Amino acid sequence: MNDMAGNILQSIGNTPLLALRRIVPGNGARVLLKLENQNPTGSMKDRMALAMVEAAEADGRLAPGGSVVEHTGGSTGVSLSLVCAVKGYPLHVVTSDAFAREKLDHMAILGARLQVLESDGGRMTEKLTKDMIAAAGVIARETGAFWTDQMKNRDQLAAYHAMAEEIWVQTGGRIDGFVQSVGTAASLRGNAEGLRRRHGRIRIVAVEPAESPVLSGGASGAHRIDGIGAGYVVPLWEDGIADGIERISTEEAMAMAFRLAREEGLFAGTSTGANVIAALRLAETLGPDATVVTIMCDTGMKYLRTFGARLG
Repeated sequence: MNDMAGNILQSIGNTPLLALRRIVPGNGARVLLKLENQNPTGSMKDRMALAMVEAAEADGRLAPGGSVVEHTGGSTGVSLSLVCAVKGYPLHVVTSDAFAREKLDHMAILGARLQVLESDGGRMTEKLTKDMIAAAGVIARETGAFWTDQMKNRDQLAAYHAMAEEIWVQTGGRIDGFVQSVGTAASLRGNAEGLRRRHGRIRIVAVEPAESPVLSGGASGAHRIDGIGAGYVVPLWEDGIADGIERISTEEAMAMAFRLAREEGLFAGTSTGANVIAALRLAETLGPDATVVTIMCDTGMKYLRTFGARLG
């Protein structure tokens, strides 16, 4: 009974690290997956949602009786919905039909009020991202709600510094590379900063959609990898934070997500599929004794309709 959590928020973090067994690089290097699907909403975003809200509570930006607003493709919104439900804050979410319906339903079930913007044929674009940001800003100004503003909010970096420390301890300090896809860039940056404090030579690789490779100097475009690829260089991105950037297409990411389910029993979303492809590429360059860590960002249960449509 002494181990019983006071509330569900105390179950966030301290997720397992698992070695891939069948989907492995040809040179024998290890690829480890941080299972963030084990967080309460099935996503790593639980970490940053809690960090942003608690930092705002601590400095008075979010007072008792206040409310919260955010623009989100879904996972951040679901995580904020959980945090706000537990803490008793009304939440207004600006989102879009471009994102998995399961996420929108999950937010609503947890009590969030949704404003759903129409997308360009269900695809993520730069215009959609900026329209969502603008709409959230209007709500914040008109209602006085605390805007977590995930694209700029640095409070979330502490959550990913803590994840980096978990990874360091779980690997016993044996880690040669870290790979993560870029949405707000907070998880890549926070983990990179945390790991480099421990070992400055860890190779960091960012992942972005091949259809919208703006971080690596390409043109903004439309893609269908939920949660990453905003279509422009996001404010939390820093040149030099990554040693390399991998471009992964939506089709490649989806195919790897299916492989992970069928060969490893790991049911993950498309951003995880992209992560694993990039991690395998990095592992091949580092040699047989290397260890590369990447993130299972969320559970594939968030995308059942999308994946089910692919079954034919």
